Amino acid sequence: MFEIIPSIWIINGKCVRLKKGDFTTEQVISDNPLEIAQEFENCGIERIHLVDLDGARRGSPKNYHILHTISAYTSLIVDFTGGVGTDGDIIKVFEHGAKTITAATVAANSPEKFSQWLISYGREKINMAADTDPKDHLIKIKGWQKNTDIHLYDQISYFYDRGLKYLKCSDITREGVMEGPNFKLYEEIIARFPNLHLVASGGVRNVDDFKRLKELGLRGVVFGKAYYSGNITAEELKTFVASCKAPI
Repeated sequence: MFEIIPSIWIINGKCVRLKKGDFTTEQVISDNPLEIAQEFENCGIERIHLVDLDGARRGSPKNYHILHTISAYTSLIVDFTGGVGTDGDIIKVFEHGAKTITAATVAANSPEKFSQWLISYGREKINMAADTDPKDHLIKIKGWQKNTDIHLYDQISYFYDRGLKYLKCSDITREGVMEGPNFKLYEEIIARFPNLHLVASGGVRNVDDFKRLKELGLRGVVFGKAYYSGNITAEELKTFVASCKAPI
């Protein structure tokens, strides 16, 4: 199964977009994230990636009210990310309606803790994000605001050996600029870690990019700007989602 997963990025309760993770490029898309989520639900989308950018910057989730509202007024599966760093954060995020969480910073800073989360909560609920700039393949954390000296493949390998099932990988140089996904990067990851359920993020321009990522064997793709800017229409989403659900 291949999923297309819209991302809804939140700052101060509003749906925003950024270019390459740069907070100075903030553009407000909507004051009503619920309305955006319902648009996607109406297209047949089943899962969204809800990004609490305030939480990512401060190191603990902030926009619980947005998570709760979307969970209460849609049937969407919400994958939450942004500042989740403790068991208390996970419990509270799940209590407010998230079905899964995606973590990057804690996996980089506290690998033992993240490994324990995979055991305690189950690898169906705990996803890892490994976001990088391909010029050095080093992991970026805290909403891409902080560099690390951890190599992408070392990070994936460490947790792959410890039961990681779901990985979201973003080429941050392509986020919000619609220059096409980094297909070469994803091909390399799949070749190295064939049992990993890989979700791409960054650079999607159109439905053809969805099709190519699906053909490469990815589990799914996170996208945003291509829809918000009108490059991908609601009707195209409906058609593609229906084709993914059609029996073979």
